[in-house]
Amino acid sequence: MKSDKKSLVYPVLVLVTLIWGLNMPIMKVGLLSLPPMPYNAARMLCALAATLIISFLTKRYRPVDREDIKPILLISVIGFFVFQLFLTAGVQKTAAGNASLIMALLPVSVAIINKVCKIEEITRQALAGIIVSLSGVVLIIAGSGKEVSFEPEHLSGALLLLAGQASYGYYTVFSKNLLAKYSTYQLTTYVVLISTVLFCLIAWPSIVATDWRQVPLAGWGSIVISGVFALCICNFLWFWGVGKIGSIKASIFNNLAPVFAIIGGYVLLGETFSLLQFVGAAIIFFGLNLARKKGKQQTILLEQQKYK
Repeated sequence: MKSDKKSLVYPVLVLVTLIWGLNMPIMKVGLLSLPPMPYNAARMLCALAATLIISFLTKRYRPVDREDIKPILLISVIGFFVFQLFLTAGVQKTAAGNASLIMALLPVSVAIINKVCKIEEITRQALAGIIVSLSGVVLIIAGSGKEVSFEPEHLSGALLLLAGQASYGYYTVFSKNLLAKYSTYQLTTYVVLISTVLFCLIAWPSIVATDWRQVPLAGWGSIVISGVFALCICNFLWFWGVGKIGSIKASIFNNLAPVFAIIGGYVLLGETFSLLQFVGAAIIFFGLNLARKKGKQQTILLEQQKYK
Protein backbone atom coordinates (compact mmCIF):
# COMPACT_ATOMS: atom_id res chain seq x y z
CA MET A 1 0.00 0.00 0.00
CA LYS A 2 2.87 2.33 0.83
CA SER A 3 4.53 1.73 -2.56
CA ASP A 4 1.16 2.30 -4.28
CA LYS A 5 0.90 5.71 -2.63
CA LYS A 6 4.44 6.58 -3.66
CA SER A 7 3.79 5.65 -7.29
CA LEU A 8 0.71 7.89 -7.16
CA VAL A 9 2.85 10.90 -6.17
CA TYR A 10 4.30 11.45 -9.65
CA PRO A 11 0.99 11.76 -11.55
CA VAL A 12 -0.39 13.91 -8.70
CA LEU A 13 2.58 16.32 -8.93
CA VAL A 14 2.18 16.41 -12.73
CA LEU A 15 -1.47 17.38 -12.11
CA VAL A 16 -0.33 20.14 -9.72
CA THR A 17 2.05 21.62 -12.30
CA LEU A 18 -0.64 21.25 -14.98
CA ILE A 19 -2.97 23.42 -12.88
CA TRP A 20 -0.15 25.88 -12.08
CA GLY A 21 0.76 26.10 -15.76
CA LEU A 22 -2.84 26.68 -16.88
CA ASN A 23 -3.19 29.16 -14.02
CA MET A 24 -0.90 31.64 -15.81
CA PRO A 25 -3.24 32.32 -18.78
CA ILE A 26 -6.24 32.18 -16.41
CA MET A 27 -4.65 34.90 -14.25
CA LYS A 28 -3.99 37.00 -17.36
CA VAL A 29 -7.75 37.07 -17.96
CA GLY A 30 -8.39 38.43 -14.45
CA LEU A 31 -5.55 40.95 -14.65
CA LEU A 32 -7.18 42.53 -17.70
CA SER A 33 -9.80 44.03 -15.36
CA LEU A 34 -7.95 44.29 -12.03
CA PRO A 35 -4.54 45.58 -10.84
CA PRO A 36 -2.21 42.84 -9.50
CA MET A 37 -2.46 43.60 -5.75
CA PRO A 38 -6.30 43.55 -5.37
CA TYR A 39 -6.51 40.64 -7.81
CA ASN A 40 -4.08 38.53 -5.80
CA ALA A 41 -5.77 39.51 -2.52
CA ALA A 42 -9.15 38.39 -3.91
CA ARG A 43 -7.87 35.02 -5.10
CA MET A 44 -6.11 34.43 -1.76
CA LEU A 45 -9.41 35.11 0.05
CA CYS A 46 -11.10 32.56 -2.24
CA ALA A 47 -8.31 30.09 -1.46
CA LEU A 48 -8.76 30.69 2.27
CA ALA A 49 -12.52 30.08 2.10
CA ALA A 50 -12.00 26.83 0.15
CA THR A 51 -9.21 25.70 2.50
CA LEU A 52 -11.33 26.28 5.62
CA ILE A 53 -14.29 24.36 4.14
CA ILE A 54 -12.15 21.38 3.07
CA SER A 55 -10.33 21.28 6.42
CA PHE A 56 -13.64 21.39 8.31
CA LEU A 57 -15.07 18.52 6.23
CA THR A 58 -11.98 16.31 6.58
CA LYS A 59 -11.73 16.89 10.37
CA ARG A 60 -7.97 16.11 10.23
CA TYR A 61 -6.87 18.26 13.14
CA ARG A 62 -4.59 17.87 16.14
CA PRO A 63 -3.48 20.48 18.70
CA VAL A 64 -0.30 22.30 17.69
CA ASP A 65 2.71 21.60 19.92
CA ARG A 66 4.34 24.71 21.33
CA GLU A 67 7.68 23.99 19.62
CA ASP A 68 5.92 23.88 16.23
CA ILE A 69 4.33 27.33 16.43
CA LYS A 70 7.50 29.11 15.28
CA PRO A 71 8.18 26.76 12.29
CA ILE A 72 4.57 27.11 11.13
CA LEU A 73 4.80 30.90 11.33
CA LEU A 74 8.13 30.86 9.47
CA ILE A 75 6.93 28.75 6.52
CA SER A 76 3.78 30.87 6.35
CA VAL A 77 5.51 34.27 6.48
CA ILE A 78 8.98 33.67 4.98
CA GLY A 79 7.67 31.01 2.63
CA PHE A 80 4.18 31.56 1.27
CA PHE A 81 3.42 35.22 2.11
CA VAL A 82 6.78 36.58 0.90
CA PHE A 83 6.48 34.47 -2.25
CA GLN A 84 3.03 35.88 -3.09
CA LEU A 85 4.10 39.45 -2.32
CA PHE A 86 7.37 39.37 -4.27
CA LEU A 87 5.82 37.46 -7.17
CA THR A 88 3.07 40.07 -7.50
CA ALA A 89 5.57 42.97 -7.39
CA GLY A 90 8.40 41.34 -9.35
CA VAL A 91 6.45 40.21 -12.44
CA GLN A 92 5.47 43.84 -13.13
CA LYS A 93 9.06 45.08 -13.00
CA THR A 94 11.00 42.64 -15.13
CA ALA A 95 10.93 40.97 -18.54
CA ALA A 96 8.74 37.88 -19.08
CA GLY A 97 11.76 35.74 -19.95
CA ASN A 98 13.49 36.77 -16.73
CA ALA A 99 10.43 35.75 -14.71
CA SER A 100 10.18 32.30 -16.34
CA LEU A 101 13.88 31.58 -15.94
CA ILE A 102 14.04 32.71 -12.30
CA MET A 103 10.99 30.67 -11.28
CA ALA A 104 12.60 27.61 -12.92
CA LEU A 105 15.45 27.90 -10.40
CA LEU A 106 13.24 26.55 -7.58
CA PRO A 107 14.89 23.08 -7.60
CA VAL A 108 18.29 24.78 -7.31
CA SER A 109 17.13 26.81 -4.28
CA VAL A 110 15.65 23.70 -2.68
CA ALA A 111 18.88 21.74 -3.23
CA ILE A 112 21.01 24.55 -1.76
CA ILE A 113 18.77 24.96 1.30
CA ASN A 114 18.82 21.20 1.90
CA LYS A 115 22.60 21.09 1.54
CA VAL A 116 23.28 24.06 3.83
CA CYS A 117 20.80 22.94 6.50
CA LYS A 118 21.73 19.23 6.12
CA ILE A 119 18.12 18.13 5.79
CA GLU A 120 18.06 16.06 2.60
CA GLU A 121 21.09 14.86 0.61
CA ILE A 122 20.86 15.31 -3.15
CA THR A 123 21.68 12.30 -5.34
CA ARG A 124 23.57 12.47 -8.63
CA GLN A 125 20.40 11.48 -10.47
CA ALA A 126 18.41 14.31 -8.88
CA LEU A 127 21.17 16.82 -9.67
CA ALA A 128 21.27 15.65 -13.29
CA GLY A 129 17.47 15.93 -13.45
CA ILE A 130 17.62 19.54 -12.19
CA ILE A 131 20.25 20.53 -14.79
CA VAL A 132 18.45 18.80 -17.67
CA SER A 133 15.01 20.20 -16.79
CA LEU A 134 16.46 23.70 -16.39
CA SER A 135 17.98 23.49 -19.89
CA GLY A 136 14.53 22.52 -21.18
CA VAL A 137 13.04 25.66 -19.60
CA VAL A 138 15.73 27.75 -21.32
CA LEU A 139 14.70 26.28 -24.70
CA ILE A 140 11.03 27.00 -23.97
CA ILE A 141 11.85 30.63 -23.19
CA ALA A 142 13.98 30.91 -26.36
CA GLY A 143 11.20 29.36 -28.44
CA SER A 144 8.55 31.67 -27.02
CA GLY A 145 10.41 34.83 -27.98
CA LYS A 146 10.10 36.18 -24.44
CA GLU A 147 12.66 38.82 -23.64
CA VAL A 148 15.49 37.99 -21.24
CA SER A 149 16.85 41.37 -20.18
CA PHE A 150 19.84 42.47 -18.13
CA GLU A 151 18.84 46.12 -18.30
CA PRO A 152 18.97 48.07 -14.99
CA GLU A 153 15.22 48.82 -15.09
CA HIS A 154 14.49 45.08 -15.02
CA LEU A 155 17.01 44.27 -12.29
CA SER A 156 14.82 45.20 -9.28
CA GLY A 157 11.98 42.99 -10.52
CA ALA A 158 14.37 40.10 -11.19
CA LEU A 159 15.78 40.39 -7.67
CA LEU A 160 12.28 40.43 -6.16
CA LEU A 161 11.39 37.28 -8.10
CA LEU A 162 14.64 35.62 -7.09
CA ALA A 163 13.89 36.35 -3.42
CA GLY A 164 10.30 35.14 -3.86
CA GLN A 165 11.41 31.93 -5.55
CA ALA A 166 13.94 31.29 -2.77
CA SER A 167 11.22 31.87 -0.16
CA TYR A 168 9.06 29.23 -1.85
CA GLY A 169 12.06 26.93 -1.69
CA TYR A 170 12.17 27.55 2.07
CA TYR A 171 8.45 26.78 2.24
CA THR A 172 8.93 23.51 0.34
CA VAL A 173 11.93 22.31 2.36
CA PHE A 174 10.81 23.16 5.88
CA SER A 175 7.23 21.94 5.47
CA LYS A 176 8.41 18.31 5.31
CA ASN A 177 9.19 17.87 9.01
CA LEU A 178 5.84 19.39 9.98
CA LEU A 179 4.02 16.96 7.69
CA ALA A 180 5.26 14.11 9.87
CA LYS A 181 2.99 15.45 12.66
CA TYR A 182 0.18 17.39 11.01
CA SER A 183 -2.11 16.63 8.08
CA THR A 184 -1.70 18.44 4.77
CA TYR A 185 -5.16 19.95 5.36
CA GLN A 186 -4.28 21.42 8.74
CA LEU A 187 -0.88 22.72 7.67
CA THR A 188 -2.19 24.27 4.43
CA THR A 189 -4.99 25.98 6.37
CA TYR A 190 -2.51 27.64 8.74
CA VAL A 191 -0.24 28.73 5.88
CA VAL A 192 -3.04 30.18 3.73
CA LEU A 193 -4.76 31.86 6.70
CA ILE A 194 -1.61 33.64 7.95
CA SER A 195 -0.46 34.59 4.44
CA THR A 196 -3.89 35.91 3.37
CA VAL A 197 -4.26 38.12 6.45
CA LEU A 198 -0.79 39.62 5.94
CA PHE A 199 -1.26 40.10 2.19
CA CYS A 200 -4.65 41.78 2.60
CA LEU A 201 -3.17 44.19 5.17
CA ILE A 202 -0.46 45.19 2.66
CA ALA A 203 -2.94 45.39 -0.24
CA TRP A 204 -5.71 47.14 1.74
CA PRO A 205 -5.32 50.62 0.12
CA SER A 206 -5.60 49.14 -3.38
CA ILE A 207 -8.46 46.83 -2.30
CA VAL A 208 -10.48 49.83 -1.05
CA ALA A 209 -9.64 51.90 -4.15
CA THR A 210 -10.88 49.18 -6.53
CA ASP A 211 -14.39 49.42 -7.96
CA TRP A 212 -15.33 45.76 -7.59
CA ARG A 213 -18.71 46.35 -9.26
CA GLN A 214 -16.93 46.96 -12.56
CA VAL A 215 -15.19 43.58 -12.54
CA PRO A 216 -16.69 41.44 -15.34
CA LEU A 217 -17.83 37.85 -14.95
CA ALA A 218 -14.64 36.60 -16.62
CA GLY A 219 -12.59 38.46 -14.01
CA TRP A 220 -14.51 36.89 -11.12
CA GLY A 221 -14.21 33.48 -12.78
CA SER A 222 -10.44 33.95 -12.99
CA ILE A 223 -10.27 34.89 -9.29
CA VAL A 224 -12.32 31.88 -8.14
CA ILE A 225 -10.63 29.29 -10.39
CA SER A 226 -7.13 30.53 -9.57
CA GLY A 227 -7.86 30.77 -5.84
CA VAL A 228 -9.60 27.43 -5.39
CA PHE A 229 -7.47 25.29 -7.70
CA ALA A 230 -4.00 26.91 -8.00
CA LEU A 231 -3.73 28.14 -4.40
CA CYS A 232 -5.94 25.84 -2.33
CA ILE A 233 -6.07 22.39 -3.94
CA CYS A 234 -2.55 22.55 -5.39
CA ASN A 235 -1.05 23.44 -2.02
CA PHE A 236 -2.82 20.49 -0.39
CA LEU A 237 -1.36 18.20 -3.08
CA TRP A 238 2.09 19.88 -3.05
CA PHE A 239 2.44 19.36 0.71
CA TRP A 240 1.36 15.74 0.30
CA GLY A 241 3.87 15.14 -2.52
CA VAL A 242 6.75 16.71 -0.57
CA GLY A 243 5.91 14.49 2.39
CA LYS A 244 6.07 11.37 0.19
CA ILE A 245 9.16 11.86 -2.02
CA GLY A 246 11.05 14.75 -0.41
CA SER A 247 11.49 18.39 -1.33
CA ILE A 248 14.27 17.96 -3.93
CA LYS A 249 12.46 15.53 -6.23
CA ALA A 250 9.12 17.32 -5.76
CA SER A 251 10.63 20.71 -6.66
CA ILE A 252 11.83 19.45 -10.06
CA PHE A 253 8.18 19.03 -11.07
CA ASN A 254 7.90 22.82 -10.79
CA ASN A 255 9.70 23.04 -14.15
CA LEU A 256 6.76 21.36 -15.87
CA ALA A 257 4.64 24.47 -15.25
CA PRO A 258 6.06 26.40 -18.27
CA VAL A 259 5.16 23.44 -20.51
CA PHE A 260 1.53 23.55 -19.45
CA ALA A 261 1.56 27.37 -19.49
CA ILE A 262 2.43 27.47 -23.18
CA ILE A 263 -0.19 24.78 -23.91
CA GLY A 264 -2.76 26.81 -21.97
CA GLY A 265 -1.71 30.00 -23.74
CA TYR A 266 -2.08 28.25 -27.10
CA VAL A 267 -5.56 26.86 -26.30
CA LEU A 268 -7.03 29.75 -24.28
CA LEU A 269 -5.27 32.83 -25.67
CA GLY A 270 -4.24 31.79 -29.18
CA GLU A 271 -0.51 32.13 -28.43
CA THR A 272 2.08 30.39 -30.62
CA PHE A 273 3.70 27.00 -29.91
CA SER A 274 7.07 26.53 -31.63
CA LEU A 275 9.22 23.49 -32.40
CA LEU A 276 11.89 24.75 -29.99
CA GLN A 277 9.33 24.87 -27.20
CA PHE A 278 8.28 21.30 -28.02
CA VAL A 279 11.91 20.14 -27.77
CA GLY A 280 12.27 22.02 -24.45
CA ALA A 281 9.16 20.30 -23.09
CA ALA A 282 10.51 16.87 -24.10
CA ILE A 283 13.83 17.64 -22.35
CA ILE A 284 12.01 18.66 -19.15
CA PHE A 285 10.12 15.35 -19.10
CA PHE A 286 13.41 13.53 -19.66
CA GLY A 287 14.95 15.41 -16.71
CA LEU A 288 12.04 14.41 -14.48
CA ASN A 289 12.42 10.77 -15.45
CA LEU A 290 16.17 10.98 -14.80
CA ALA A 291 15.61 12.40 -11.31
CA ARG A 292 13.19 9.59 -10.45
CA LYS A 293 15.74 6.83 -11.04
CA LYS A 294 17.55 5.43 -8.02
CA GLY A 295 21.31 5.60 -8.17
CA LYS A 296 23.87 3.67 -6.22
CA GLN A 297 23.84 6.33 -3.54
CA GLN A 298 20.41 6.36 -1.92
CA THR A 299 18.78 9.57 -0.74
CA ILE A 300 19.60 10.22 2.92
CA LEU A 301 17.08 12.08 5.02
CA LEU A 302 18.43 13.85 8.07
CA GLU A 303 15.19 14.77 9.78
CA GLN A 304 15.41 17.58 12.27
CA GLN A 305 14.15 16.51 15.66
CA LYS A 306 13.94 20.04 17.02
CA TYR A 307 13.31 23.46 15.63
CA LYS A 308 15.35 26.23 17.10
